[in-house]
Amino acid sequence: KIVEEVSNKLNHRYLSGAKYPVGIHSRVQYLTDLLSIETEAVCIVGICGMGGIGKTTIAKAFFNEQFHKFDGCSFVTSVREIAKGPKGLIGLQEQLLFDILRKKKNLNINSVDRGINVIRDRLHNRKVLIVLDDVDQLDQLNSLVREHDWFGPGSRIIITTRDVHLLNVLEVDKIYMAKKLDHDESLELFSWHAFREGHPKEDYVELSEAIVDYLGGIPLALQVLGSFLFDKRSIPEWESALEKLKRIPDNQIQEQLKISFDALEDDELKDIFLDIACFFIGMRKEDVVRILDGCGFSSKIAIRVLIDKCLLTISGMNELTMHDLLRDMGREIVRKESPKELGKRSRLWRHEEALDVLTKHTGTEVVEGLILDFHGLNVVPLRTEAFAKMQKLRLLQLNYARLTGSYKHFSKELRWLCWHGSPLKYLPTNFSLENVVKIDMSGSGLKEVWKETKVLKKLKVLDLRSCHNLTKTPDFRGLCCLEELYLNHCTSLVEIDQSIGNLDRLVILDLGGCENLRILPRTISKKPPDSISLLPASLPGLCSLEELSLEDCKLSDDALPDDLGNLPSLQWLDLSGNNFHCLPASISRLPKLYRLDLCDCTMLDSIPDLPANLGYLNVSGCTSLERISNVRTKLWMVVDHCSKLVEIGGLDKLEYTGKIDIRSSNSQVSEYLKQSPCFEILG
Repeated sequence: KIVEEVSNKLNHRYLSGAKYPVGIHSRVQYLTDLLSIETEAVCIVGICGMGGIGKTTIAKAFFNEQFHKFDGCSFVTSVREIAKGPKGLIGLQEQLLFDILRKKKNLNINSVDRGINVIRDRLHNRKVLIVLDDVDQLDQLNSLVREHDWFGPGSRIIITTRDVHLLNVLEVDKIYMAKKLDHDESLELFSWHAFREGHPKEDYVELSEAIVDYLGGIPLALQVLGSFLFDKRSIPEWESALEKLKRIPDNQIQEQLKISFDALEDDELKDIFLDIACFFIGMRKEDVVRILDGCGFSSKIAIRVLIDKCLLTISGMNELTMHDLLRDMGREIVRKESPKELGKRSRLWRHEEALDVLTKHTGTEVVEGLILDFHGLNVVPLRTEAFAKMQKLRLLQLNYARLTGSYKHFSKELRWLCWHGSPLKYLPTNFSLENVVKIDMSGSGLKEVWKETKVLKKLKVLDLRSCHNLTKTPDFRGLCCLEELYLNHCTSLVEIDQSIGNLDRLVILDLGGCENLRILPRTISKKPPDSISLLPASLPGLCSLEELSLEDCKLSDDALPDDLGNLPSLQWLDLSGNNFHCLPASISRLPKLYRLDLCDCTMLDSIPDLPANLGYLNVSGCTSLERISNVRTKLWMVVDHCSKLVEIGGLDKLEYTGKIDIRSSNSQVSEYLKQSPCFEILG
């Protein structure tokens, strides 16, 4: 037995690893810590990440360091490809068992179930190290490492995959999300391949930095591009290579990344990925979901799948992001649909290419999305007839464009219209918008949105912010599904139409900076109005409203409705920068209000009872504020520059309130609050 064990270990050779192992040591150490290598429990860890990020390299380096500590080991490469081969899952089982047992005889594996039994019977008392590289299907895991008790105490199993969902279903012990190289590591790895030394040559530093920044810390890309440029000795050759790389990505890198795209289960997932790659990077997830759902897609689950497959991420601001190389992989797929005829591509995201199609009228029914953005450029007048053949157009951005002609030529399939800086005074009657989910006319010249009542039953977001010529809102009666309405900084806006009360699905209403609002009823109760105020009588119809901003609207005491508390879903109310002396008492009746902003309300002298669920109150800059009537809940309160604040009611009744940030209050208040156990003084 001793001879057999020694023979087995001698037969295992080191796996070929990275030629230049930049950044590997720290990542292997992290993996070692995750695997708790000295403990007796069986541990399964997944390494997950996008293609080319170094999952296999990390696993190999760990394997080479640790395999001698185990009774048997197996590194099964290219699981995805082998599973497609003639022997399929059985071939994988045979390889695993042969690597560990070093025997081909007497295995008698003629079915996957038989293979599972053999693995369990032969390995349950062995301490083994197993690496399954590039797994893409659950059946591969189930046939090889489904249960911890198939393996002996101290065994360690590593799975590399691009799909975190597989790891969650298997219920692995830990997941290591592989990290891209940082800038210094990236520059060093690129330099080793491009110059055969750990730093760029003096004349190539700037170009090297530009290439490294574009490749974004992906080891495969740094290796491929560095090796390609190794024998390119002139700076013009490098500049040409970089310019081409930005237009047409390297094929070797693209093919590796495209594996994840090709593995997407259906065309809908692929279409959603391409839409995001071409149009929606950096956009709020909620907006993209609305638009894509409007296109007939099931986008929530699709986005979850793309995240699980490491093709998409969500930023801390809830925006969709993806690595630049993945973005360019998607765009390259679209470019290859028609390399030479731009108008036969499904998506046009480059301004120059979209402009070429529109000026030459070469668009076809293949085109589903188009971006044109003249911001900072000389505007070229265009004819609406250029859109006549694009009858499948769903997604359209025309920022600062100037069009002439009839709007009847536009597709009736539009779901997203973004036209920042539009010169239109109103949206034409013959502009087919009945299927549009989001209209964004920010910064446009609109004086009114449309001339007559529009019935847009699918419209969910209407963004009119900074339309400085807009004097009144549209009639809302035909916008029954509107969820978000942005009118902030419409400085000429005087009137909000009474029909806003029909918007029972409205969640966000932003009127911040509308300093000339004035012609509206006094009350927001369901009773008939009896005088004038800022908000319409029908406001209680906004039963879904969660966010309301009236920041910097110059509101005085008679402009605030007495029954503001009749908004049952309101969670965030921003009244900052206004001129009232007190708040209506009804504000305490807002059952879900969590955040109240009153910054720079310099005339505000008192605040009534606060809502029971309020968690955040900002009164910074309220220089006249003397009293806050009653604090009833855990509360984060910010009171910078409140020099007259002398009383906060209810503190003596609370065991714990929350946190308060005091930076510029007078010494009496500061000492009073510092002595209270209810607050944590932060400044």
